[in-house]
This record gives sequence, C-alpha cells and structure tokens, in this order.
Amino acid sequence: MSIETLELPNGLKMPSLGLGTWKSEPDEVYHAVRSAIEVGYRHIDCAAIYQNEEEVGRALHDAFEAGDVRREDMWITSKLWNDSHAPEHVRPALETSLRKLQLQYLDLYLIHWPVALRHGTELPRGPQDFIPLSEMPLEATWEAMLKVAERDLTRTVGVSNFSQKKVEQVRDATGETPAVNQIELHPYLQQSALVSACQDLGIAVTAYSPLGSPDSAPMLGRDDDVLLTEHPTIVDIADAHGATPGQVLIAWALARGTSVIPKSVHAERIAENWAARELTLASEDMAAIAALDTHQRKIDGRFWFVGESYSPQTLWDE
Repeated sequence: MSIETLELPNGLKMPSLGLGTWKSEPDEVYHAVRSAIEVGYRHIDCAAIYQNEEEVGRALHDAFEAGDVRREDMWITSKLWNDSHAPEHVRPALETSLRKLQLQYLDLYLIHWPVALRHGTELPRGPQDFIPLSEMPLEATWEAMLKVAERDLTRTVGVSNFSQKKVEQVRDATGETPAVNQIELHPYLQQSALVSACQDLGIAVTAYSPLGSPDSAPMLGRDDDVLLTEHPTIVDIADAHGATPGQVLIAWALARGTSVIPKSVHAERIAENWAARELTLASEDMAAIAALDTHQRKIDGRFWFVGESYSPQTLWDE
C-alpha cells in the first residue's frame, strides 16, 4: 500500500493524510481509530486536552495485538497542553500521554498553543490563570521539547498555532527549527504566506480543520454563513470530479504540499476521506479555490483573550 508522505528535516517521513481526534468522544474514537487503520491510515493526531488519549491508546493496542498494523508503521502525534510550558513540566506531560496511549514513544510532539496557563489549569476561568510569555518564554519551553526528543521519548518535535515570527523566535534562540507547524488551513483561511515561509524554513505544515470545522461552531459561539462543504465553488468542483465536497477540500490541502488531518468518527466518512488521496484537482480548480480566501479563522483563539496577557495581535502576530 503506497502512502504519500512529507519528509521532515531529520529524514523522518510523516504520512500526509491522518485522522484527527479533536471533538471525538471517548466511546466513539476507539472505533474511529480501528476503522481508520483498517482502511489504510497510518497517521493519528492526538492531544492531551482532547481527553480521549486512553481510548485512542486502547484502539492502538488492540490493532497492534490483532496484527492489523505494526507500531513502526504508525505515525502518532500528541501535543503539550498550555499548563505544562514550564521546562520541568514538559517531560511529565509527555510521559502521561505515552502512558494513556500505551506507547513507548511518540513520532511527533507539538507545543499545542503559544499560550501559557498556570499548572493544573485545563481551561482558564479568568486572567489569574494565564502566564504572560514574558514570564514563561516560548524559547524555554522549546528547549525542553528538544530535550525529550534527545531522550527518545518522541522521534521529533514541533509546534502548533505558531506564526512565522514565533517559529523564527524559537529557532533563533536554540538553533533548532520545529519539524512541523500544525495550523488551521482551509479555503477560507489559506495562510499562503505562512505556509510558504514554513516550507522555505524546511518546516512541514499540517492543516487542521480542513473542512472549516463546522462542528465547532456551537462550542465556540460562532455563526457560519456559508459552510465550506456547501459553497457553490466547492460543490461544483466536487460534481465535476464525481467526488464529495469533503474530498475536494482534503485533495486541495494535499495539493498544496501540506499534510492534513480531517476528523470523523463514522467509518463511511473515514473511508471517504481516505479516498480523497486519489482525487487530482486541475489548475483551474486550484485557482477557483484560491479566490475563496477571506482570512477567516474558525478557531480564532478568542478563548485566550481574557485579561491583558493575550490578544489577537500577540497570538497571531498580525
């Protein structure tokens, strides 16, 4: 089975299409992971804050025991939560994820957000729960990430939701560039300059919320006018190719040279998303989709804008 990959700076090859697990309930994500592996996925994207790593771990364990796949053929990503940015908390946080996932090592560990919270805080209740980056610099957290990689707890490390400025900031401080930057990417938020900058720096880019994250709207109090999967341009392209709108959006992400991690807990949709690898978009399709960019963040980080520590300007550097 041929799986398209992105080569990272240290020579590791990350499968380009993975299964996202954000917003997947524990009783659903077990079957989602088993279905994904059965279809052919070899990349599973996790995070401590998703609160379902134990179920993902059980699915991985059972898949390995059943002989469905070998551990060395899988790519497992997890993420450091905001309350563990202090250097002394990075390794324990990673080891907790490893225990829950029933793994000896990760393939990729990411700083989830360039936002620091008081230790033990899952989600902030007020300004007192935040730590300004002036007090908890990203450079110190990144140095601790590099150390867990040196100890073989993860094969490589990277970041998520980082601007070009923040990527260069941690690189300049340590001389080590993140292997991956996982960011929100879809036709409404194409971030072409950031994608190009990362690729120029040798950083692989992973696209999250590739379908525009419609299921996060109620959670985040967001009102979406026209869903990406219902946009006439996307629907027309899908119809022309005999594909679904979701497959067009995934194929678009792959065509840009990014990896992409659509989330689903439905076996049929998981298989449908996997089949998007076989869809080749024409240059006129790519041009039509390029015209949809409105720089509209669906995950705009507003939940961090409490008090004076973080703002849209300080978070996104734009």
